[in-house]
Amino acid sequence: MFSGVLFSRRDGSSPARAWLVLYCMATLQFFIAVDVTVVNVALPSIGGDFGVDGHALTWVVVGYTITGGGLLMLGGRLGDVLGRRRVLLLGVTLFGAASVLAGLAPSFALLVAARLLQGAGEAIALPAAMAVIVLMFPEGSRRSRALSVWAAVASCGLVLGFVVSGIITELLGWRWIFLVSVPFILVVLAAVVFLVPSERPAERTPLDLPGALLLTAAPLLFTFGVVEAGETNGTLPWPSPVALVGAVAAGALFIRVERRSRNPLVPLRFFRNRPRVLANLATALLSAALSTSFLLFTYYLQERSGVSPLQAGLTMSPLAVSLIVASVLVPRLLGRWGARACVLAGIGLTMTAMVAIALVAYLGATGLAMIPAMVLIAAGMGFGIVGLQYVAVTGVTEDDAGIASGVQRAADQLGGSTGITIYVGIGFAPAVNGTDPFLASSSLAIAGLATAGFIAWRISMPVEAMEEPLR
Repeated sequence: MFSGVLFSRRDGSSPARAWLVLYCMATLQFFIAVDVTVVNVALPSIGGDFGVDGHALTWVVVGYTITGGGLLMLGGRLGDVLGRRRVLLLGVTLFGAASVLAGLAPSFALLVAARLLQGAGEAIALPAAMAVIVLMFPEGSRRSRALSVWAAVASCGLVLGFVVSGIITELLGWRWIFLVSVPFILVVLAAVVFLVPSERPAERTPLDLPGALLLTAAPLLFTFGVVEAGETNGTLPWPSPVALVGAVAAGALFIRVERRSRNPLVPLRFFRNRPRVLANLATALLSAALSTSFLLFTYYLQERSGVSPLQAGLTMSPLAVSLIVASVLVPRLLGRWGARACVLAGIGLTMTAMVAIALVAYLGATGLAMIPAMVLIAAGMGFGIVGLQYVAVTGVTEDDAGIASGVQRAADQLGGSTGITIYVGIGFAPAVNGTDPFLASSSLAIAGLATAGFIAWRISMPVEAMEEPLR
């Protein structure tokens, strides 16, 4: 009734209605982005309450990003099959319910399960939310402004998560980093009900459910296998090799399913484009190091330097500020330098940051000594990820633009979660006792970055693709 009075159901592009929807979708985007980084500063407090170490705590981070990345492509297809409004309601409800479960979780296992559900909610809701924005804003300046707001809110959510986590954990307790979003999620749900018009599904093609499940199962089994292996001091428990073999089998089955499916999640023809494939591989390796650095900063500040969550969040504010500055400067430099130069600069800056982290840990310096590494990480993320995103979608057509952007985002998220599993999981594992965990994790990340640099160097970019500077 409310929407019928203010807006015409048929006028999906009404400026007032469209901008109200954008503000609400941006709110959803903000809290989903915050949830990627907000747990970092709170991890030591979570570990203290549940009696788990930094090695097992990686599940709180990677559980969210693995399900979010693994189900992302399926989430985009659900909107086409079931209708974007219906799917948006489903995804937002799941994300909100999982946030409540995470905030009230009585055990560590239930907290991890809630994070898995949060990731699933993200994967379902975000593609539908972005599609709603695109459809409600016509092509041209209005859509460009709307998508700029959408992207800016995502960046702010990622960078503010560090600071917000420290403030909330210190003043209210770690549970509130999940519960604080619930009232806003309810507002978003109301907005979807009253403001987002319902529509008939555009097509009725079968969903590639086996492909989506296998794409999610492979990294989950891999994470479980690595975590279990690291918990021992020489004797490998049977679940670990079983899980690792299962991860390889799931990956192989995914390729087989996609090859035979009539409506594959990721058509194998997508991988015939060599620059895009190399860009996504480099994205995964760079994201692995970046995500690892965030956890290393948190652990060093609170466990080595002994600062409070609030002090840790404030100490990491230069990282947030530097990321914002990089997001403004890098697009202009991308047009002048070219994608390959920006990507190589980003990888080099990130590698320098990992060396700095290892050096600070080796010298036992104060937490403030990590600030230069934080600034380097922000610059590396700005140059590297933006440049690789550009390469990953260069030359796309209407037929594969959605696939290209979805694969790139999945590579980013799954690469980050896999990196944390390997670099932090092995570096902090009891099985490698006697080696400084910061040095071990940084060394593994540096090796991965060296591989990413070699891959990026092999990417061929047409000169004419960069003739026009980006604005």
